Amino acid sequence: MSLLSSLNQALEKTRQIFTTAVNAKNIEELEAILLQADVGVTSTDYILSKIRSSKSESKNYRDVLFDILVNILQKPNYKMHSSKPAILMIIGTPGSGKTTTIAKLANLEQKNNKKVIIAASDTYRAAAAHQLEIWAKRTGTEIVFSQKGQDAGAVAFDTIQKAQSGKFDIVLIDTAGRLHTRKDLMDEAKKIKRVCQKFRSDAPDDIWLILDATVGQNGIEQAKIFHKELNLTGVVITKLDGTAKGGVIIPIALELGLPIRYLGLGETIEDLVEFEPNGFVKELLSS
Repeated sequence: MSLLSSLNQALEKTRQIFTTAVNAKNIEELEAILLQADVGVTSTDYILSKIRSSKSESKNYRDVLFDILVNILQKPNYKMHSSKPAILMIIGTPGSGKTTTIAKLANLEQKNNKKVIIAASDTYRAAAAHQLEIWAKRTGTEIVFSQKGQDAGAVAFDTIQKAQSGKFDIVLIDTAGRLHTRKDLMDEAKKIKRVCQKFRSDAPDDIWLILDATVGQNGIEQAKIFHKELNLTGVVITKLDGTAKGGVIIPIALELGLPIRYLGLGETIEDLVEFEPNGFVKELLSS
């Protein structure tokens, strides 16, 4: 299946809501539909204000919505940092699809001829390391394992050290799933970040939040706290194929100013696509 077909299929439930928005009879009806799609109050108000100030003479809202949404979601093209190894720290709540996303990222980067190593720094859940081991074998990715209860920062340190000596291009650091309300686990994530800075003051190069689209507006609160505590550089949205709440992408970009890096569209190793605003909005508003 092509990437476009995968995106089309994954957005089916969310699209059903947005296609009704395109054909809304008036702006009040449009407001109700956007809220139903988990766009949220703040972002909905912003979109409606832009529509009111537009000069569009279209018989429906498709064209003006397309321009507004693309403008919200448009970010500078992303390029992996040139530093070697580039260090990418992955965080998220339990069940968000974090470990699977790491495997998919490793697969993508190795297809781009990058030498990748994974730090299994989730030292709470033994199944996480086992899951990573299975994915690593499938993708031919090297991994530094941890023992249950081991210091997560030490695992990250050993992995980066090995990456330097082995001339790896990218380090992917898996971390324990943590709720944004758990101060102890947030402190652990900060410690892993400090460990990375022992190798380079500007490390990690990226900290990405893995966000489950099915949680809708609750994801905004998660992202706000993670961003405040760790200074995120991007978000990966997972489980788009199982929800009508894909509209949550809009407030993440608008209210937090965070770029959407990738979209998780399914369960297989290939079901991760780089986020492209024009293509995403086109599929979202297509009938």
